[in-house]
Amino acid sequence: MAGNDLGRGSGTWRTRFFGDADTESILKGHAGLLVRPSYLRLLQAEPLFRRSIPVLISAFLLVGGIFHVSSLLEQRTDAYRSASDMVALLAEALDADLSSHPSLDKAEGSYSGVMRAALRDSLPPSATSDGRVILFADASGTIRATAPEGAFVGSGTVADLFGSDQPMLVFGKRAGVLDVTLSDSTEALATVRNLAGDRGTIAVYQPLAQVYVGWRHDVTMTAVLFVGTSLILIAVVYAFFAQMSRAREADRIYNATQARVDTALRRGRCGLWDWDLARGRLFWSPSMYVILGMEPNSDLMGFNDLQGMIHPDDVDLYELAKEVLETGQPSVDLEFRIRHAGGEWVWLRMRAEVVRDRDGSPHLIGITVDVTEQKTLAEENATAAIRLRDGIDTISEAFVIWDSENRLVMCNSKYQTLHQLPDSVARPGTPYAEVMSAARQPKVSSEGLRYSMSGGERSYEARLDDGRWLQINERRTKDGGFVSVGTDITQLKRHEENLLESERQLMATVADLRQHRHKMQLQTTQLVELAEKYAEEKARAEAANRAKSEFLASMSHELRTPLNAIIGFSDIMMSGMFGDLGSDKYTGYCRDIHDSGIYLLNVISDILDMSKIEAGRVNLALESVVVDDVLGECVRIMSSQAEVRQIILATDFEAGEPMVADRRAVKQVALNLLSNALKFTPAAGTVTVRTRQVGDNVLFSVSDTGIGIPAASLDQIAKPFVQVENQLTRKHPGSGLGLAIAQSLVALHGGRMTIESVEGSGTTVTISMPRIAAPTASDGTAAVATSQAGSAAATTYPRVVAGPDAFTEPRRTVH
Repeated sequence: MAGNDLGRGSGTWRTRFFGDADTESILKGHAGLLVRPSYLRLLQAEPLFRRSIPVLISAFLLVGGIFHVSSLLEQRTDAYRSASDMVALLAEALDADLSSHPSLDKAEGSYSGVMRAALRDSLPPSATSDGRVILFADASGTIRATAPEGAFVGSGTVADLFGSDQPMLVFGKRAGVLDVTLSDSTEALATVRNLAGDRGTIAVYQPLAQVYVGWRHDVTMTAVLFVGTSLILIAVVYAFFAQMSRAREADRIYNATQARVDTALRRGRCGLWDWDLARGRLFWSPSMYVILGMEPNSDLMGFNDLQGMIHPDDVDLYELAKEVLETGQPSVDLEFRIRHAGGEWVWLRMRAEVVRDRDGSPHLIGITVDVTEQKTLAEENATAAIRLRDGIDTISEAFVIWDSENRLVMCNSKYQTLHQLPDSVARPGTPYAEVMSAARQPKVSSEGLRYSMSGGERSYEARLDDGRWLQINERRTKDGGFVSVGTDITQLKRHEENLLESERQLMATVADLRQHRHKMQLQTTQLVELAEKYAEEKARAEAANRAKSEFLASMSHELRTPLNAIIGFSDIMMSGMFGDLGSDKYTGYCRDIHDSGIYLLNVISDILDMSKIEAGRVNLALESVVVDDVLGECVRIMSSQAEVRQIILATDFEAGEPMVADRRAVKQVALNLLSNALKFTPAAGTVTVRTRQVGDNVLFSVSDTGIGIPAASLDQIAKPFVQVENQLTRKHPGSGLGLAIAQSLVALHGGRMTIESVEGSGTTVTISMPRIAAPTASDGTAAVATSQAGSAAATTYPRVVAGPDAFTEPRRTVH
């Protein structure tokens, strides 16, 4: 409507300005709503701007570039002149000062030092700034002093630096300042002054690179500013053209959008309203006429014409306008019927908002939707809902439907009676939680709960407080809700319970009979098998025991007797009791026979001791024992062996209080540990014996710096006949029973043996024994059964990284 008024009001103005040309060919879209003389003049001048702006900016950049280049060239010339003048002035000042310097007349000692001092005294402030170098040469031209110091390295001459063919070396001051190339190919400004009275030569030069440092900085800054300005101007030009393109694209999009909106309104059966409440005029979009079956036109509709088309029972437009203006309500949402061109009534829903013009006049602007189909469907749905409710109330089962958000959709009177729901709760839309809180909750039987695996269906049984049973079947609906139906199965459940009870009793009786019969059969079979196994094992044990006893007795008599003779006779032969043998080799052979016999006798003794321990026939003779005394005696016994092997045998005893133990067993344990430590410790090594008393326990340890035990062998090293197989142990044979016997004797006292070792660093064996051994045999001495000894021999030892905290460094060294 506003667009039509604007078009009619400005028609004459447009004709004067554009002639009879179609305005839409010049201004399109939103630009057509902003028609003003200044805008039109700008639109006419747009092609000229579009062509001239790039040319003007290019000319500006070209002129600016030429100006900056000429300015920079002039600055370069000024920098060169200024540097030349400064070099000349500096040389002149130094010439005047050094020519009359008194220290150069009578120089004593080092003339170079005098020249350097004179040069330092004559230098004006900032003489060596900007890279300037001052050279002071003697009468022969050899450079003696420089400023700054170290600027010229070596003992060269001025001619070597500037070249022998330089005119300034000959003419001096008359040559002035010249461009020269130094010996290192550096371009520089230089001048030379010959001092009066053969005092030498002053040369001043400044590299051209230092001359133009400031000028290069100005060039860089100028270039950055020029490039930045150029980029900004280019960006402005780009933004100008982009804005013009966006304006044309916006007009095109507006026209396309307007066409799409009209199409969408027609297809969606919607129409736009613009009701001028103050003037009583109404504007309809073309789609509104299509809804009512009328021909679209651009004329405004009057208030009375529209009121005549609306059903008199629905809305009074006059009262609506009066209410909106008086109450000031911002929006309107109402439904009414309007007559179609064919004579039938069409239901419309209007949603509009009050908007005021610039002059303050109110307009009711909004959209109207054809809801005739929705109204018809709503009436049909209401009728179907009434019929469905009547049908559900007639069934004998409790019935309820919930929507996808767990809100009540519908329930019959049976469900309401079952849960004793009040009418205020049994309404559509009530949340599930609210319904359940007001309902009487039946007791659910978990035994009857059954789920199906298809479609989310489930079925379970619920027992009510009055003894009735319900079978409740639930199923998901297609919209995400679920429907539940409860059927009374009380009679079926009672009959089922009776049948199940009878069946359970019968099955229990049968199961008991079968279980008893099976149990009796198993017991009979087991008794027969146990009796047979017992007889067999008893016979085997008795035979093994007899064989072992016979073997040990035979070994004790048959092996010990000849070994004693061999050892005795070899000892007599070594001592030469009945005369010389005639050769030293015979004496060595006798010694080998004697040592082998002793070794074999010890092995047999170890085997016999281990057999007695395993057989449980070892009894401990408990007495008062001082561990320090027993271990001191053992150290004295093994000291000769340690001295032969060149091994340091150290002790650290701090357990002087007596304990109750078997002295022989403690001594055997200590000797076995010392023997192993000396055997596997190389020459110059150390074996340390320590004792401590910690509470009710006595601890002693044997540490060596020998080959150590691999970590993988720690669990097996204390078992009988087990040895660590490496090169050193193969050189020192043994029975492998020393640690096993020691561990078993310690276990007989109720103690514990631990082994800690690092391969290549050494081994520490620690014995912990109670101060009073606990006797277990019938004669009042401690003993161990065969099974216990076997388990003790197979005991695995903890792998300890660090030694026990109870021990410190040794205090006394024996050998």
